[in-house]
Amino acid sequence: MTRFAFSIHATDGAARNGAIAMERGVIRTPAFMPVGTAATVKAMKPADVERAGADIILGNTYHLMLRPGAERVARLGGLHRFMGWEKPILTDSGGYQVMSLSALTKRSEEGVAFASHLDGTRHMITPERSIEIQRLLGSNIVMAFDELVPTTSTREVQAAAMERSMRWARRSRDAFDGGEEHAARNAIFGIQQGALDEGLRKASADALIDIGFDGYAIGGLAVGEGQEAMFGCLDFAPAQLPADKPRYLMGVGKPTDIVGAVERGVDMFDCVMPTRSGRTGQAFTRGGPINIRNARFAEDQGPLDPECACAVCGTWSRAYVHHLVRAGEMLGAMLMTEHNIAFYEALMADLRTAIAGGTLTPFANDFRARYGAAKGESA
Repeated sequence: MTRFAFSIHATDGAARNGAIAMERGVIRTPAFMPVGTAATVKAMKPADVERAGADIILGNTYHLMLRPGAERVARLGGLHRFMGWEKPILTDSGGYQVMSLSALTKRSEEGVAFASHLDGTRHMITPERSIEIQRLLGSNIVMAFDELVPTTSTREVQAAAMERSMRWARRSRDAFDGGEEHAARNAIFGIQQGALDEGLRKASADALIDIGFDGYAIGGLAVGEGQEAMFGCLDFAPAQLPADKPRYLMGVGKPTDIVGAVERGVDMFDCVMPTRSGRTGQAFTRGGPINIRNARFAEDQGPLDPECACAVCGTWSRAYVHHLVRAGEMLGAMLMTEHNIAFYEALMADLRTAIAGGTLTPFANDFRARYGAAKGESA
């Protein structure tokens, strides 16, 4: 049985092509994880997510603890059996959603007390409870519980949140190790914090390395600071983390965000953008995003992306998908989402190939030039 093993097959500058071997399968890196917030990648069946090229998906601790409940999922055989996904699952700690979605939060050294966004009931997440929920779900990669503050906060606020997150990281690690049977088969990642401050990021990285984790996430970015500021942070943050462990940039992002982050040494990503955009009529293409609701697609017989090999592009026209989306038919959201996930996974495959061939820089430059050529569309 392989619990967790990360290997680097090739490098190109700071970028790495590798793989994470786990009991439930191999995760090729750089990897994009579709987001399955409530035990489903919205508008997609698990088999279609796998067919699109995904090796791992993300589940959400906060949402699943509230509905249907972690204890219920455990009684029903765990998250993999519950949703019909056999490959690895990473669960976030719930910290971001507690801070961003919940009303009346109260933070303390113990954890975060909050009111459910569903019905207002009161709950408490501590590092120990977060790890317990993730263990009940049957998560393969568990995330340490952390505290997120806006990058616009004062340095004092950022430092205090980072230091508390490091104390919570230690408690998370201890709680994970306490579940011996689960820990023997799965992995835990720590989360680097410190906003955009190089010194705080370094202190956070050093504290996490001292505790020891299977992998390391870069948290607290893609929260409104803009791509230039994010890349400025990524110019130093990944290199502060161990070179022999995977690096995961949480909540990112747009295709150009991912390409730039891979160039800076990031191995794993997740984002709701491909699924959310699919439900709102935006399709990602190699020539840039398009709004399929636009009247110019009403009689367009070409595929969403002429260079895409997904089943959607091989079967249906832009005109048909335009009709479905404009008519509010659920199939429209399904086809758009399937294509967008396939686009993201194909981008990751292209990045892996470019790194292996030593051609990442020309590939990235060409991708940005073509993707950015689209005018009048969002993202």
